[in-house]
Formats: sequence, structure tokens, C-alpha cells
Amino acid sequence: MKKLYHSYFKVIDRYIMGKYLGTFVFTLMIFVVITVVFDISEHIDNFLQSGRSVSEIAVEYYGGFIPFYMNMLSPLINFLAVIFFTAKMANQTEIVPILSSKASFNRFLRPYFISATLIFMVSLYANVYLIPYTNRIKITFENENGFNGNDDPTKSEVHMQIDKHTFVYLQNYDKVVKTGYKFILEKYDGDVLREKLTADQIVFDTVKKVWSIMYPKIKYVDGLKEKWVERNSKMDTVLDMHPSDFVKIDNEYTAMPLSEINQNIEKEKLRRPEVLTEILFEKYRRFIYPLSTYVLTLMGVSISSRKVRGGIGLPLGIGIFLCFTYIVVDKFAWVFAVKGGMSPLIAVSIPNVTFGIVGYYLLLKAPK
Repeated sequence: MKKLYHSYFKVIDRYIMGKYLGTFVFTLMIFVVITVVFDISEHIDNFLQSGRSVSEIAVEYYGGFIPFYMNMLSPLINFLAVIFFTAKMANQTEIVPILSSKASFNRFLRPYFISATLIFMVSLYANVYLIPYTNRIKITFENENGFNGNDDPTKSEVHMQIDKHTFVYLQNYDKVVKTGYKFILEKYDGDVLREKLTADQIVFDTVKKVWSIMYPKIKYVDGLKEKWVERNSKMDTVLDMHPSDFVKIDNEYTAMPLSEINQNIEKEKLRRPEVLTEILFEKYRRFIYPLSTYVLTLMGVSISSRKVRGGIGLPLGIGIFLCFTYIVVDKFAWVFAVKGGMSPLIAVSIPNVTFGIVGYYLLLKAPK
């Protein structure tokens, strides 16, 4: 294995890959430590009021917090790391001998993209499998320990379609006693109302996993004929809705595994089409966001491989500016999809396509 490694990766490959990955990991760790310190100072009161031990906070909260921010910052830290060590190599006149030895610029890029591939694979695995799991642990900890302040986490005035013919309405919901108030269920045959059920309360039975409708009034419609039936007891029924449908959870889709997201896409096509775009955006983003590693690596090498006066300051400054620009474009893409009606697949691809074009232009202008 070692012989194969040395035969495939030449000295220059090992040198650049060592610089690349070493700078990336070191810079990422520094940013994570700074982020954790700021987060502790912001949430110290919540930690003290929760009564949780240090080990519980470290595992249940920061066990989700750190992987999320490491993965989110990974492409941008990678970009800054590439600019930093490549500009340093150019400033020390290490790149000129490489390109002067009949090595093409594409050959010079090979160790960069091998390293970027390693980072891409880790980021893709984290996006698809690890981050949803750790996010769920973190969000559960936040909800259990009052990180959202005194805001009412329940939804009100909820309209929902639970199958092709059935629509429900719930005015408000109390998650503590799992009780909804002012409940209406309507069944249609095409556009014609056939049945309307109303009740002051509806309670979720956690043992039987059914909804108990308290003293419902049911109106049956047959053409111009209407018949009212009042029940003097509760009515247990199975409905395709869950108490979690009436509770607001911040970033709830980021805490769903891919299989659950796919199930929710099919379900929300009927129930809540207005949230479908947000779910699709999150699904596509898990696969497309890691590709930014390649795009930003290409840009970083193209910007910093030329020796300039003033050392690494100018390339690093340009890199920081482009980092902020990438974040702004990424946020605008989310707004275009969720609020503007743009296709989620197109919107989530905008940052990488835009910066990919910029990277290709910079590559053409890079010293050969």
C-alpha cells in the first residue's frame, strides 16, 4: 500500500496535499473553537437554568452543534485555507519552479482536487447521514430546555388536507395535554361537501395512538337534504395527522434523515403544499452543497497562484470578500425558492453555478 501510494502520489503531490489538508483542518478547528466560545457566552443562562450536567450539555447540545457548524463552514474554510497556503507558496516562489519543469497547470491542480475529493466525501456523508441525526439531538435539547424563550411553540389556525377527500381545521393546540380546540373535519366528493364534523375538543390518546373527538356534531349532506347527528360520547378515530403537525420546530427539516424527508414530500403534496418547496430545497441542498468544495478550490488556486506585491494579504482579502459573497448568494437562493416560487433544484444550484463560472474565468487568467 505504501509503495502504491508513493508510486501514484509524487513528492509534489504529497507536499501540496499535506499543506492543503493540514491548513484546512487547523483553520477549521480554530473557527469551531471560536464559534463554541461565542455560543457558550450567548447561552450560559440557558445552560444554568436547565440543570443539566456539563457532560450532558457537551454530548446532547454540542454533540449536534459542532458537527453542524463544521459541515456548514467546511467549504468556506477550505476556500480560505487554499488561498492562504497557495499564496504563501507563490510568495516564496515555490510555484514557478513547478510550472517551469514542464508540468501543466492541470497537473499542478491534481493534488488540490484529490484533497478536495476527500473533503467532499466527508461533507457528503455528513450532509446525508450524520448531520440530520446530530441536529435532531440538538433541537430536542433546545426544545426541552427553553432555548426558544417564552414563545408559544404551537401553531394556530391550522388548515390541512389529510387525504384526497378529507380536510381538517384546528383553531389551536395545547401540546402539554395533547388537546386541540375548535376542530372541523370535512369530507368532499369532488367539489361537493358530503360530511362535516365539528367538535370543541379533540384529544390524542398516546396509548391507543388514536384521536378522541369529544362530543362531535356531524352534518350529512345528500343533495339538498341535510341531516345533523349529535353524539353524547367521545368518538375514537384514526386520522393521518400527529401532534407534531401542530407544533412549530425551528429547522425541523434539517433534523430529518433522507428517508423521512422523502416520506414527508409525498405526504405534504396533499397536506401542506406550501411547505413542499422548503423540503425539496433541503433535500437537494444536502447533495449539491458539498460540490462547492470543488468550485471554491478552483477559485482559490486561480486567485492565489500568482505572486503579487504585499505577500498573501491581497489574495486573502479577496478570498474573505468572496466568502461573504457566496454566503449572500446562498441565502438569496433560499429566498428565491421558498418565497419567490423558483424551482428548488435551480435555486440550490445558483451559488455553485455562479461561482463555478467565476472560477473557470479565473482559471483561464491564472499564470500557466
